[in-house]
Amino acid sequence: MATAEPADGGSGNLKEYSVSELSGAVKRTIEDGFGYVRVRGELGRVSRSGNGHCYLDLKDERAVLSSVIWKGGWSRLKVKPEQGMEVIATGRMTTFAGQSRYQLVIDTLEPAGAGALMALFEARKKALEAEGLFAAERKRPLPPMPQVIGVVTSPTGAVIRDILHRLRDRFPVHVLVWPAVVQGEQCPKSVVAGVEGFNALPTDGPVPRPDVLIVARGGGSLEDLWGFNDEAVARAVAASSIPVISAIGHETDVTLIDYVADRRAPTPTAAAEMAVPVRMDLSGRLDALNVRLTQRIGHHLEAQSLALQSAARGLGRKESLIEPAEQRFDRAVSHLTQSLKVRVERATQRMERAAGGLSAALVTAAVAMKAETLKGMSQRLITAPPRRWEQARSKVISARLSPHLVRRSLDRGGEEVKKIGGRLGRLTRENVDRKSARLDDQARLLHSLSYQGVLARGFALVLDESQGVIRSPRQMRAGETYHLRFAEGEVPVRHLIEGETKGPAAASSAARKTPQAKTSRKSDGSQRGEPSSSDGGSLPPQASLFGDET
Repeated sequence: MATAEPADGGSGNLKEYSVSELSGAVKRTIEDGFGYVRVRGELGRVSRSGNGHCYLDLKDERAVLSSVIWKGGWSRLKVKPEQGMEVIATGRMTTFAGQSRYQLVIDTLEPAGAGALMALFEARKKALEAEGLFAAERKRPLPPMPQVIGVVTSPTGAVIRDILHRLRDRFPVHVLVWPAVVQGEQCPKSVVAGVEGFNALPTDGPVPRPDVLIVARGGGSLEDLWGFNDEAVARAVAASSIPVISAIGHETDVTLIDYVADRRAPTPTAAAEMAVPVRMDLSGRLDALNVRLTQRIGHHLEAQSLALQSAARGLGRKESLIEPAEQRFDRAVSHLTQSLKVRVERATQRMERAAGGLSAALVTAAVAMKAETLKGMSQRLITAPPRRWEQARSKVISARLSPHLVRRSLDRGGEEVKKIGGRLGRLTRENVDRKSARLDDQARLLHSLSYQGVLARGFALVLDESQGVIRSPRQMRAGETYHLRFAEGEVPVRHLIEGETKGPAAASSAARKTPQAKTSRKSDGSQRGEPSSSDGGSLPPQASLFGDET
């Protein structure tokens, strides 16, 4: 109770306090009078220190109350304080002597009704929407048949059992579960770790990378689901490279990740149905597609068969296409055969004409003439250098050159003459060798084309008195003398058989029938016949019968 001061300003009988004593008295008075209070207000400044304590201001339109939440009380809060939130704080009043102020130590903090949380929810929603995280063009389609599904949820709740049961009934796939806290202070951090952990898995690592993610939780109050309204959770889901299905609460429950996720499912069971197709439906679709494919293939083959048949009718019989070509081929073969025969006959005639115009005497005379020409040219070449030397010497002397110059010039000329003479001699020998080789080639060619080679193989040439060639027995007349020319000589014979001879066989038969025919072999291997005539006369010793062989 306050007392009035004396009019003269003196201290009177007032008790004197130290600063600490007065601060302690005020502290006890406030703590005794306000040991447990509930305060409603709007959160202003909210800051958390490094040691885990949170300092904040509760305010209304006329006053501000400094408040603090100790580290132990922070972990028990269901809803974390944020600036602008209207809350009801429960705690006790105390003082802070260091700054001569009073403050509220908060034990529990809860939103002042659902309206406060919804206002905060709307504020966050507008901020994220302004950044474009809710845009429809950034949402990715779900894979039609995923091989691996990742689920971020509590491993002990009914949600994961419902998801696994539904997947097993519809389309069994491999499921990876990332254990997460789905309520309370650790919820946002745990969900963010699950989404980022699945995205960090390598494609070809020992743990398969999921094709789609499901973030799921069962139903609850707004405060129970508040962890999924955290900004960090919403950003982690938006940044996921794996498509995400949000399955938080029931159909009426809406959280921020429902807006940033690629698909929203009303329940966790619906999320499982959304992630995979129905195996029976796929089997039915495959059967229907197989039937359609079979029908299309049958129609296509039928159409192609009809087109082939039409084309075949337009082409006509294959024989009509092949037979003209075969006929042309046969004509070409017959023409080729006839042409080859004609060509061979012409070549044979040319060779016979060439052989008749050639003789060994002509070739030998031509070779001798060439040899004499070459000999004369070589003699001229040999005598030419001395003659040039004499001409040069006369020219030098006539020019009245000094003996020294003349001698030097003569020496040079002599060297040059020697070089020229050596070169001329070499060229002469090379020319003679070349001409001789060519002459040998011509002689061999002449020998191969001459009839002498044929005679050397045992044949004989029949000539008449005018040295004409007898090619048929019909050209011979009885009583006339003919000449048989062999490779090494010529023998005169007389045709004694009367009548026309019809061929070599008839001549041989006539010779065998002549009883007087006798042959004797000379020492050189030739045979000479000495038959007697029909009147008893004998032929000259050099005469013999005409035959095919000697």
